[in-house]
Amino acid sequence: MITTDIGIIGAGPVGLFAVFEAGLLKMRCHLIDALPQVGGQLSEIYPQKPIYDIPGFPAVNAQELVDNLMEQIAPFHPTFTLGERVENLERQADGSFYITTNEQTVVHCQVVVIAGGLGCFEPRKPEIEGLEAFEGKGVAYMIKNPELLRDRRVVLAGGGDSALDWTVFLANIAKEVTLIHRSDSFRGAPDSAEKVFELANEGRINLILQSNISRVSGNGHLQEIAITAKDKTVTNLATDHLIPLFGLTPKLGPIADWGLQIDKSAIEVDTTDYSTNVERLYAIGDINTYPGKLKLILCGFHEAALMCQSAFKYVYPSQKLSFKYTTVNGIPVF
Repeated sequence: MITTDIGIIGAGPVGLFAVFEAGLLKMRCHLIDALPQVGGQLSEIYPQKPIYDIPGFPAVNAQELVDNLMEQIAPFHPTFTLGERVENLERQADGSFYITTNEQTVVHCQVVVIAGGLGCFEPRKPEIEGLEAFEGKGVAYMIKNPELLRDRRVVLAGGGDSALDWTVFLANIAKEVTLIHRSDSFRGAPDSAEKVFELANEGRINLILQSNISRVSGNGHLQEIAITAKDKTVTNLATDHLIPLFGLTPKLGPIADWGLQIDKSAIEVDTTDYSTNVERLYAIGDINTYPGKLKLILCGFHEAALMCQSAFKYVYPSQKLSFKYTTVNGIPVF
């Protein structure tokens, strides 16, 4: 059995930063993640995707952010169980929890923090004729290595941040970039949308609005897509790659059976400390919901900080929260 102060379910960026905030308060953490590596969606789905809204970084790619977080938390010696899925949560008589994974790993902790991003997730696949037949043959739902797209013809579909950010990024790599969106406005950040419109006006990308991809075709590999406009006219476009970016479908898995208040596959929390309706159980990051919720990494960092302030009372019930510490070689020492 693994014994720790805080058991964190999810080793994405928010879960990792929670280790830092907990470490400042001398609380030990053990992280569990179904993925075989830390980083969550950042490492698994888009490790090379640029991120523009992390304070102090005009731009940082996703994997670099994960690596920096791992370096930041190293002084607090967190432990990890990776490649295993949490299956059961059992409260003990003293209020603590046993967390059990599908491999029968058991973690005993005073506090449980769910930082599972979107929980178990899979890409949303649009209804396009022939799409699945070309998966892995020109059709992909994520970009892990953008260098594979260098000097290639690439079509992106979607209107959120991922579609916009990748369009901007690939404009300097791919031979031809086309962004197709069903509307004439975007859901993503206005600044990113403005950059996309500028690239289109400069002729560096093709921007096709109020249209949908209706069919894909090819001979063993993707060669062409059919685009249906709002007026039902159909245009064919030759391409090497199609990357639909329509977000992820969240699946809470066993978490849905833990007595938590759930709203549309997200866990309701109290914004004073991001606690759930179950005592000693918190939810931070994209997996939680509350009025005004923004699914941003930096918001998850804020939630992690407040959560740790609240969790302290369960780990050290006889102590008052104190911030009296100094640093030695840049490492906090209490």
